[in-house]
Amino acid sequence: VQLVESGGGMAHPGGSLTLSCTASGFTFSSYGMSWVRQAPGWRPEWISGIDAGDGRTYYADSVKGRFTISRDNAKNTLYLQMNNLKPEDTALYHCARDSTTAQYEWDYWGQGTQVTVSP
Repeated sequence: VQLVESGGGMAHPGGSLTLSCTASGFTFSSYGMSWVRQAPGWRPEWISGIDAGDGRTYYADSVKGRFTISRDNAKNTLYLQMNNLKPEDTALYHCARDSTTAQYEWDYWGQGTQVTVSP
């Protein structure tokens, strides 16, 4: 299993970035996927998830209305469109494969892509 994130970078407050995560080594369409971020000194924070099958989406309150998760099963790729970015969105963003045995647990993570939001 391999998950490779890309698309991070620097943005100004109010700006936008789109993250991508390319998956390999498993049947991508069969798994729920999530984005989890971690700022220095903080615990990892789940921010968004998308189901396999019907593609139902879920968001943490901290990003609801600003971020949009999506997936393209034909391309084995997960996305996170981030709008109206805030300095508190600064973190290392990981995509993660949802565990099939427990909610809000993940069995594989990517290395992450850094997002920095500053004036």
